[in-house]
Amino acid sequence: MGVIEASALSLGQEYVCSRGLNLYKTAELEGLVTQAAAGRHLRLSEKPGQGSLAVVLCEDDYPGWISAADGNCLRPADRPYQPPVLDRAAIAPRLPEVIAFTHAAMATPNTYLWGGTVGPNFDCSGLMQAAFASVGIPLPRDSYQQEAFTQPIAWDELEPGDLIFFGTSERTKHVALYLGNGQYIHSSGIDQGRNGIGIDSLSDLTDPVSAAYYGQRRRAGRVMVSYQPKALKQ
Repeated sequence: MGVIEASALSLGQEYVCSRGLNLYKTAELEGLVTQAAAGRHLRLSEKPGQGSLAVVLCEDDYPGWISAADGNCLRPADRPYQPPVLDRAAIAPRLPEVIAFTHAAMATPNTYLWGGTVGPNFDCSGLMQAAFASVGIPLPRDSYQQEAFTQPIAWDELEPGDLIFFGTSERTKHVALYLGNGQYIHSSGIDQGRNGIGIDSLSDLTDPVSAAYYGQRRRAGRVMVSYQPKALKQ
């Protein structure tokens, strides 16, 4: 089936994006919160409004608002979204490709974009989600959700492909991917001294960006399973 008019969209029906879409924080389309790449599944969470549509992304349960005009870029899904069910044994061999994705993203001209998950401009957790998704491993969307989703590990247990979380004692605000040899890659905002994807160190703190993040370390985490949407757990 092809795309349909926004006015014909209905609650309960699952749709597939025919192109990348921006999701915003409010019905007035203010504040980018995430993006949906072509092929991602979503469903309406409220009846269509005048200028915007309330939606939830099926892969990660993430809510947001899209422009009503973008409703024309949705087509009914042939079948409901079915997430892969992966354990650590299935995830571990894919981690070199996850790392390769982040290196390729860094090699592409980019800047930090709050809400960016599609590229070339990512936010920190958007880069992690996109990197893992590129090899078929779904993750939650935000850094604090990714922290809660991973298995805590000690700093001396870090292996390439693990995640490192930064923030305050109250909350995670940032996430990076461990590369080995004390290095990690992440998309960092200009307020921390860089505007885009770069590599920093847990051991060599002569670089001011590395030093700034070192002081904000919370914990490390390991992805043990692939994310399962809440709707499928009920």
